[in-house]
Amino acid sequence: MTERRIRFDRNELAGSFGDIGTDLPLIVGIVLATGIDSASVFSLFGALQILMGLVYGLPMPLQPLKAMAVLVITQKLSGNVLFGAGLAIGATMLLLTLSGFLGKLATWIPRCVVRGIQFGLGLSLASLALKTYIPSMGWLGYALAGCGLIVMVSLWGNRRFPPGLLVIAIGVVYAAASDLSLAAVTEGLGITLPKLHLPSLDDLLTGFAVLALPQLPLSISNSLIATEQTVRDLFPDRQVGIRKIGLTYSLLNLTAPFLGGIPVCHGCGGLAGHYAFGARTGGSVVIYGMFYLILGLFFSGALHEMLKVFPQPILGVVLLFEALTLLAFMRDQARSARDMTIALLVGVLALTVPQGFVVGLVVGTVVFYGFKRFGLARDRLACSEMPSNNALHPTGSAPPSNDDVHETR
Repeated sequence: MTERRIRFDRNELAGSFGDIGTDLPLIVGIVLATGIDSASVFSLFGALQILMGLVYGLPMPLQPLKAMAVLVITQKLSGNVLFGAGLAIGATMLLLTLSGFLGKLATWIPRCVVRGIQFGLGLSLASLALKTYIPSMGWLGYALAGCGLIVMVSLWGNRRFPPGLLVIAIGVVYAAASDLSLAAVTEGLGITLPKLHLPSLDDLLTGFAVLALPQLPLSISNSLIATEQTVRDLFPDRQVGIRKIGLTYSLLNLTAPFLGGIPVCHGCGGLAGHYAFGARTGGSVVIYGMFYLILGLFFSGALHEMLKVFPQPILGVVLLFEALTLLAFMRDQARSARDMTIALLVGVLALTVPQGFVVGLVVGTVVFYGFKRFGLARDRLACSEMPSNNALHPTGSAPPSNDDVHETR
């Protein structure tokens, strides 16, 4: 049982980098925008990852809350407001979980809508990889990304030589051969412990209004409901209930702000990324957490230099294959034209409109229950509107009765 839940091998090591393309830029952006203590942020983020790897025994990593991160970075909000927002959304999610409302939401929302949320997130990650990360270094970036893509495609699914490790190795080799300074890394080496923090009531109220409310719909749709479905998809013999996911989400965010940590969540993208790169147990999340924990405790003084080993084009390749794993979940909707159409509608809304995930979630659910003909093929609609058996056939004769059809068969 221990071997099945927690394993450390080359595939778990490769899988541990499956979500770094999403997490690392957001964490660095938050630290730079708010000025909060980087050692506390990285070391606590790592410690919580390790805890989740042990609790779930699955590649169930944590991620920064994306809507909060974007708002903090773009609007230059303070770290105190961010910490207050973490407490606020943790308390809100705990209330939703314990009241049973979260479980009811998971039951009411159709699978095709959840597939649309996954599809929209996949499109978003692919767009970020192709438009921002891969072109960030010009022709050299395209060359790095091209090498990474060749490795991933050539060795896809290879458990003996996990392609994810080789892709990360390409980035490390490039950094070592270009501008990585070992002297700067050595000078920044030292032990730095997390700092305690006590958010005020004003921080909590402001964080709730400014950050938690915009984040809440995205968390319900992607971090909880879509994550539960992704676990079912990838690990059908290891079911994890929505209540457990909601509880760990809540308790982590009720704890992290007091230790200077950023608000975090589960996410179907992170799970898909770890899986795509080879992870099958919680060992990948433990390894992933150790990376951040060591970075925060010992290398926070050389953080800028250490991050050079992950060039953006390489992170773009990681993001792209994380996206492909999410996009592939749509294949089971092909059996129903209506479900596929609704899923595509939700995915497009999630990608294109403000607060797209919550808009897609609401619109898709309303369409599914309220507009029964939406998405049906036109020929099926025509058949449903044909005259009844008592009417004449288009040929002028009465249609055959059920008994006639039965006797003919």
